[in-house]
Parts: sequence; C-alpha cells; structure tokens
Amino acid sequence: YAIGIVVEKVQAMPILQKECSVYPENLLSDTVCDIHAENRNWRAIFTRSRQEKALARDLLRREIPFFLPLVSRQSYVRSKIVESHLPLFSSYVFMYATEDERVRALTTNRIVELLEVDDQMTLHHDLRQLNRLIELGAPLTVEQRLQPGRPVRVKSGVMRGLQGTVVQRRGRTRLIIAVEFLQNGVSLEIDDFMVEPH
Repeated sequence: YAIGIVVEKVQAMPILQKECSVYPENLLSDTVCDIHAENRNWRAIFTRSRQEKALARDLLRREIPFFLPLVSRQSYVRSKIVESHLPLFSSYVFMYATEDERVRALTTNRIVELLEVDDQMTLHHDLRQLNRLIELGAPLTVEQRLQPGRPVRVKSGVMRGLQGTVVQRRGRTRLIIAVEFLQNGVSLEIDDFMVEPH
C-alpha cells in the first residue's frame, strides 16, 4: 500500500486588521521638532484593563494626537496560526495634548490615571526610537527592569543611529531601547560589531 502525506503550508491569518497606532502620522517623525507646539505636552495614560485600543479609537475620533505602540504576535487558534496586533506596554497609551484635549480624553471613561511627564524631549526621543523599531519589524521583548550598562549607538544596518544600553544575558548581547519614563524598555538581539560606545 502507498501512503501519501500532504503537507500544507500554514500561513498566518489576521484576526483583525491593524488599527491606527499613531495620530497624526507624522507625530513621531523628525519634522515634529517643537515639542511644546500649541501648548501641547506628552502624558502617559494608564488605561483600564484591556482598553488601550478602545482609547486609541476614542482619541482618533476626537483628533487628539497619541501613540499606542502595537506589535504583531502570532498564536494558534483552532489549529490555525493567527496574527494579532497587541499593545507593547500593557495599559499604556501616550498622548500629546493640549489642556482642553486632556479634559476631553478624560470623558472617554477609559482612563485610570494621567501621568505627567517632566522631561518632554526625552520621552519624545524614546517614543520615536520605539516607533522606528516597530516599523522595522524588529523582534521586540518587553524588559520590565532596566539594568545599568554602557550606552551605545547602532553604527550599521537598518537600525543605524538608534541608541540604547547593552546588557548581557545568557551569553547573548541584547540592546535595550528604553522608555525611561515608564522604567520599561524593549530589547532585541544584536551583534557586538554593530554597536559603538555613545
């Protein structure tokens, strides 16, 4: 008897399309250089549980500038690989708003706390680097506790110019891109020859 085995290539199927994660599109670009334009300030929003995307939709409808870092994740559902877009930092959305927009955002009833940001330029820089890594599709891992280490800059490749801190873990070099305000960061594996002291 001959037995035939058919192997099907399994492709990831999206559960939902990726939603808007940054509004306006140029919010984190190099062209947005006046961080205090129109009396706007960055604030970190701590949302109610699992309300990050819903809040982002509300802010978009109200035309309030925001950034919700979303990353693609694959998982198995009913023996199929599905792709979803999940918040990188659970319960956090970043808003760049005027005082009036801050008040309007509170009417969504999705916000637990608004965290004021003392160093506006640093947070803007951190979020810009984070957004660039997400756009490049870098495999990011959330790091809950930032470890002290030597600051470095990536000197070659598509991530050239990004800055972070290098830490050693299980014999691998990892570059941490920090969002210092949250005391969180993301990391990716990188070869030593690609970085230089900063």
